[in-house]
Amino acid sequence: MLNFREAKKEDATSIAELMMLAMDKIVYDFIGRNDYNEGILFLKKLIEKKDNQYSYQNTIVVEYDNQLAGTTTFYDGGKLHELRKPVLELLKKDYKQEIYPQDETQAGEIYIDTIAVSENFRGKGIGTEILDYLIEELVNKKKLTLGLLVDFSNPSAKKLYERKGFVVIGEKMLMNENHEHMQYKL
Repeated sequence: MLNFREAKKEDATSIAELMMLAMDKIVYDFIGRNDYNEGILFLKKLIEKKDNQYSYQNTIVVEYDNQLAGTTTFYDGGKLHELRKPVLELLKKDYKQEIYPQDETQAGEIYIDTIAVSENFRGKGIGTEILDYLIEELVNKKKLTLGLLVDFSNPSAKKLYERKGFVVIGEKMLMNENHEHMQYKL
């Protein structure tokens, strides 16, 4: 049985480990080195803090038989610059990294930053369940538009999003990689 709940600060390490499954290359670009443990620490610091794009405030935890099976982090695309500012400040302070990432989202959509499923729970349809949850809670109930990026090198993810009703609305660069920008709306 799946249980969806709001994340808590205490979940930060587990969330960071799952997020690394979804965004390790981007985190390594952010921190300037391929260091898994440092990537986890970077994400953990941000997840524990309020008011940034990776904050526990923007994350839902998915439990399967009382074990952490997955997470999703999402936020108002119109607040990207405000939510990204603490991320860029941490990179500058702790990693001496000054980066200027492209806007991965835009006003008018709730941006799904990450969906991550634990390797122990893959193949059980949890990623699909997370998408269904977001569609029901944000689109069907609140009449909001969902947006996400899908990497051109991940056609199976794109097929899943298309099956769920997402459509390609354009392309966006993120950390020097081109992605398709997809949206789901009523």
